[in-house]
Amino acid sequence: MIEIRFHGRGGQGAVVASKLLAEAAFNEGKDVQAFPYFGVERRGAPVTAFTKIDNKHIRDKSMIYEPDHVIVMEASLLQAVDVKAGYSEKGIILVNSESEPEIIREQLGVKKVAVVNATKIALDNKLGSKFQPIVNTGMVGAFSRASGIVGIEAVDAAIMALPRYPERNAKAAREAYDSVVVLGGD
Repeated sequence: MIEIRFHGRGGQGAVVASKLLAEAAFNEGKDVQAFPYFGVERRGAPVTAFTKIDNKHIRDKSMIYEPDHVIVMEASLLQAVDVKAGYSEKGIILVNSESEPEIIREQLGVKKVAVVNATKIALDNKLGSKFQPIVNTGMVGAFSRASGIVGIEAVDAAIMALPRYPERNAKAAREAYDSVVVLGGD
């Protein structure tokens, strides 16, 4: 089973991103689970969401304590939350940041990171506002490329089912897919 943990802030779309990733994997014939964990439920507060993906039926309904991959929706969370808690180093940590991947990798002290400026991509595609860009589809697109777990076509199909701005969101996912930088690993 592949376990992915999302770290975001309320209003950024971390919960929707976990569901989109699950939908994309489901589109490829995998068994999936996606669910959130809320602490303080308010805009801007840290939010955690989870996605599980497997080729066989997933029976485990627990939270993810040892994620294979971690997706961080905003770089400021690197100081606010222990995004590496339980991280197995088997996979990657994907961070939305304008910083160079070397800086993020050094800051986290891990082998493999992926970095994409999903904020700029969201703003360029008019997703959210200047003060609260919605980066979820960009992050799922970037994760598609960085991890290889789901194909971008399956991501596109999941995004096109969104009720608001599916074309803009799909474009953001493709742009993030094309611009993510992966550093380290095999």
